[in-house]
Amino acid sequence: MVQKPTAPSGIVVTISPRGASRLKNGHVWVYRSDIASATGIPPGSLVNVADHRGLALGTALYSSSSQIAIRLISREPVDDFPALLRQRVADAIAYRKPLIHDTNAYRVVFSEADFLPGLIVDRYNDILSLQILTQAMDSQVVREALLSELTAQLHPDSIVERVDPRVRQLEDLLPLPSGLLQGEKTSTIFTMNGVQFHFDALEGQKTGAFLDQRENYAAATQYARGDALDVFCYQGGFALHLARAGCHVTGVDSSRPALEVADRNAALNQLNIEWMEASAFDLLKDYASSGQRYDTIVLDPPAFAKTKRDLDPAMRGYKELNLRALKMLRSGGVLVSCSCSYHVSQADFLGMLADAARDAHRTLRLVEVRGQAKDHPVLLNLPETAYLKCVIGIVSN
Repeated sequence: MVQKPTAPSGIVVTISPRGASRLKNGHVWVYRSDIASATGIPPGSLVNVADHRGLALGTALYSSSSQIAIRLISREPVDDFPALLRQRVADAIAYRKPLIHDTNAYRVVFSEADFLPGLIVDRYNDILSLQILTQAMDSQVVREALLSELTAQLHPDSIVERVDPRVRQLEDLLPLPSGLLQGEKTSTIFTMNGVQFHFDALEGQKTGAFLDQRENYAAATQYARGDALDVFCYQGGFALHLARAGCHVTGVDSSRPALEVADRNAALNQLNIEWMEASAFDLLKDYASSGQRYDTIVLDPPAFAKTKRDLDPAMRGYKELNLRALKMLRSGGVLVSCSCSYHVSQADFLGMLADAARDAHRTLRLVEVRGQAKDHPVLLNLPETAYLKCVIGIVSN
C-alpha cells in the first residue's frame, strides 16, 4: 500500500504539447506517452503539471505504473489533498440531494465525474461500498480522510471495500482482499423505484449491483407489456420492475448464483417470475428459430468492448442479439436494448440497431434514447464518463 501522497512542493511533471493541449481542452488525463519529464517520483504523488515551456497547468495525482500517468484534480495549486478530498466528497453528496428520488441506493462518488479520480463510492441503504482504483487514493492518509468524511456525512452502519485485483495489479499495488473497513454489517435490503433488493456487500459484480440502470428500470415499465423476456437479467433489475408493472416475465442469465439472488428478490417483492439458466446467444437463436414470441424483450449484456480492439466483435455480438430479439417481438412489441461499453458510442449503437432492424425486416421506432442514472454524472469534456446506452423502441412489421 502506498504510504501517503507526496506534497507537490518542488515536484513537477513536464508533459508534451499534445498532453498539454489535452488538458487545456478540458480533459483531465495525460497518458504516459505524453510525459516528457518525470524522474524519481514516488507512486501516488501529488504533483505540479507543466507544459514544455514551464507553464503551470495544475495539480495532479501521479501513477508510476498506469498508462494514465496523470489525473488532474485541480487547475490550481493544491497543498492539502486530504482536505480537498473531504470537501469534494461533501460536494458530491450535496450535488445528488436534489437528483435522487425513490431510492436509498445510489452512487455517492463517481471518480473523475466528481473530481476524485480513482474513487467509486456507492450507497446501499445503510452500507457504503467503495472501490479504490489508483495509487494516490490507496494512501493511508487519504483512506483515513475518506472514511472520516463519509461517516460524518452519511452515518453508515458499515463501509466495505470491494477490490478489483486486476486494477491493483495494473496500478502496482499490493494484493488486497475485499472486506469491511468499518462496522460489522455486510448485508442489507435496499429499494429502487419501490422494488426491494437483497444486497450482500462482498458478493456480486462491481460494488454489488447496477445502480446506473435505476432510472432505466423505471422508464422501461412505462412501455413494457404482456409476455416479457429479460436477457442477461443478473439479479433481476429489469425483470422485477417489469413484473411489478404487470408483465409475465422470464429472466435469463448464465450465472446460477445471480439467478438465486434474483429468485430471492422476487420472493422479497412477492412476484412470480420464471428464471432460466442459459446462454443468451444460444437461447435467442433457438427461440427465434422456433417461432417463440414476446411483447417485451430486454437486452442488458455485460460490456462486450472493454478495449478498442474489441469493438468489431462487440458490434457483431450486439447485432446478433438485437436481430434475434427483433424477430421474436410481436408487432407493437417493446425492445429495451442496452450497452455499457464506453468504446461503443451512441451513434455506433443506434447504427447497429438500424442494421439489425433492416436485416430482421422490422421497423423500429425510437421512444427513448437514454443513458446512465443522474447519480452517475457525465462531464462534457470527459467522454469516458458517458458509457451507458439504453434504447427503448417499439417494433412494427
